[in-house]
Amino acid sequence: MTDSTPDTGTGAEAGTEADAEAGVRRRGRTGADAVIRRRVRYGEVLGEPRFRVMFVSHTLFVVAESLRVTTFSVLVYAATGSPLWSAVAFAAGFLPHLPGSMLLGSLADRLPPRALLAGGYLLGASGALLIALVHLPVGAGLLVVVVVSLPGPVFNGASGRLVAQFLEGDAYVLGRSLNNIAGSAAQLAGLALGGTIVAVLGTRQALVAAAVLHLSAAAVVRLGLPRLPAPPVAPADTAVVRASLAGNLRLLRLRPVRLLLLAQWLPSSFTGGAEGLIVAYAGQRHFLAGTYAVLMAALPVGMLAGDLVVGRLLAPRTREQLVLPLITLMGLAVLGFALEPGRAPATVLLLLAGCGFAYQLGLQRPFLESLPPELHGQAFGLLGSGIMTLQGVAPVVLAATATAAGLATGTAMGLTGALTLAAAVWIATCRPRPTSAATTAGR
Repeated sequence: MTDSTPDTGTGAEAGTEADAEAGVRRRGRTGADAVIRRRVRYGEVLGEPRFRVMFVSHTLFVVAESLRVTTFSVLVYAATGSPLWSAVAFAAGFLPHLPGSMLLGSLADRLPPRALLAGGYLLGASGALLIALVHLPVGAGLLVVVVVSLPGPVFNGASGRLVAQFLEGDAYVLGRSLNNIAGSAAQLAGLALGGTIVAVLGTRQALVAAAVLHLSAAAVVRLGLPRLPAPPVAPADTAVVRASLAGNLRLLRLRPVRLLLLAQWLPSSFTGGAEGLIVAYAGQRHFLAGTYAVLMAALPVGMLAGDLVVGRLLAPRTREQLVLPLITLMGLAVLGFALEPGRAPATVLLLLAGCGFAYQLGLQRPFLESLPPELHGQAFGLLGSGIMTLQGVAPVVLAATATAAGLATGTAMGLTGALTLAAAVWIATCRPRPTSAATTAGR
């Protein structure tokens, strides 16, 4: 770094000042590194009241979305009898996220977050109610899901930015872990709730329940989150679409950001694609009615267990060292579906694959530190939209490939495991070295 201050002293004095400045830098690096290396407990993270509000609302949202996605997929499968259309229904809420992020992502760093998040939950409630109360054709129902999902990256980006704002160091990583754990538990609750409501009352009543949960999440945010101002970033005269495209382009031009995005997108999305075929797999294997819910529950159970162990018991640096082994575990588990396992082995494989999702915890700190601060919201929206889009595309492509080639659904699912292993090899060769907080502090 070049010092622009004029040299008005002797060489010895200048040397002394330089040594002092270097000492300050070293102490700053040491302090920042201590923040990263210090083990944080979940109780400390939940002690932040603003994060607690985000945690509760996020949990309600995931229950609602799990209930809506699976119920709508079952509704479409019942109406068409087609695994392909069932996969399309599963994917309909994912695919719009990429264009939403590309065109609207900058709003996550522009608008007041409380109103933005509450509005997003209200929009989700409106879509679920419309499908539940109006008997729409399959195509029209899919269109409603697409429209409601389009601005999703804006809401997700704003939520991610707030978590990064409220928590720092290893507390941020554990905050993400808590959201993952809550997401897994909420997905299980959504599946259980959905199965019960569908069995007792029907699919449309399950969609009404999803709308009620969305409304509850909106109320939690509106009443519990303080009124925070919009971030003072992009100029007011810059168009939203233009700013969103420019921000995404800037993020993708940064090699560490680009590689860390792909490392989080690819393995989880391939496995998520296999998840989208579980309903069809259970049907083709003639499992007992309701078995699909057991299989779909196995993946989030594994995710919950993996996040608890990796987040709670392992040191920050150990988490980062386990990224590749956990991705490999995920890929091998899903690859096992090529053998057409029965219900019990399939459940075990999905549990192991879910545990592998904990690899993402080892990438959270390096990813956050690679981001320009003024683009935090947009970056988190881009991260989520990439995962959602790939998870939406994968089951459709796999189902179409299986149908065209006459492949069994299990074989198609096994292909995603092979792709996950290929992604692990790529990450091993291209993964950037994690940027330490110490280096960042010294800049």
